[in-house]
Amino acid sequence: MRGLDAGDSYVVTRNGVAVGELVPLRRHRFVATEAVLELFRGVPPLDLHRLRADLDRVASQDLEPRA
Repeated sequence: MRGLDAGDSYVVTRNGVAVGELVPLRRHRFVATEAVLELFRGVPPLDLHRLRADLDRVASQDLEPRA
């Protein structure tokens, strides 16, 4: 656990065969407002009606549970 805290990663093996990996969790980092604005500069405006139509087309709003 101390190694993970220090940023180390580990490969987990079973009988010498890699079966998994232990990696440190990514910590949330602060991103400056200016950097976010620059990242999204030039992105087309969001069309809320088109977004809603797309969501309605793929997501069921039925109250009945699925079998």
